[in-house]
Amino acid sequence: MTFLKTILIVLLVYFGLKFLIRLATPYLMRYISKKAGQQFEQFFGNDPNMNAQREKEGSITIDKNPSQNSRSSKKVGEYVEFEEVD
Repeated sequence: MTFLKTILIVLLVYFGLKFLIRLATPYLMRYISKKAGQQFEQFFGNDPNMNAQREKEGSITIDKNPSQNSRSSKKVGEYVEFEEVD
């Protein structure tokens, strides 16, 4: 008799959790998509034209990369002259 009670309890817990998960899934998905949207907006910003609005129209900005003065003096290999063989 205790074996049947145990099986019944396990089945009730299983079906109860299955039912609760089925009810909670839409809310969970909505929460996840909302959080993902917030992170997306935080990463990329709300307005893509935000930078254009901050700078005045007609202003010129020059972004210059530092010059690369270091040149590679390593020899890659030696030159070998080839002859065609018929």
